[in-house]
Amino acid sequence: MLKFEFWNIFWTVFNVLLLYILLRIFLFKPINRLMDERTREIQDDIDAAKKSREEAEALKQQYTDDLSNAREEARRIVMKAQDDAAAEKAVLMQRSQQDADKLIAEANKSIENERKRVLRQAQSEIADLAIEAASKIIGENVDDEKNRRIVDKFLSEEGESK
Repeated sequence: MLKFEFWNIFWTVFNVLLLYILLRIFLFKPINRLMDERTREIQDDIDAAKKSREEAEALKQQYTDDLSNAREEARRIVMKAQDDAAAEKAVLMQRSQQDADKLIAEANKSIENERKRVLRQAQSEIADLAIEAASKIIGENVDDEKNRRIVDKFLSEEGESK
């Protein structure tokens, strides 16, 4: 059945080696080259994806930081606006109090001036009445100017003593 002949085995081994060498040259090298190239492309895609992910994470972190900074800045602006409003309110309150004090002082001054005017008018009328009463009691008309000075002096002394 099976016979082992040297030349037959030799040519079989020779054909297998020749086939292996030809396959290696014409088939394995191009396939290996294609596989290496494909592996390189896949690795490049993986590296690009990793780089893109890292950039996205960096952008996300930057966005988060910017958002946090914006919130902090907004909080600071609101606090400053509240402080400014409180300061402005205090200034307005102080100014209003000063204006009110000024109006009260002017009103008091006006009242005092009016009181003095009324007092002078009352003194003048009292002096006239006193002179008139004295003239009727004495029965003669005494010098008006001299009498008026006496009555005014009396009323001034009485006004100062009270």
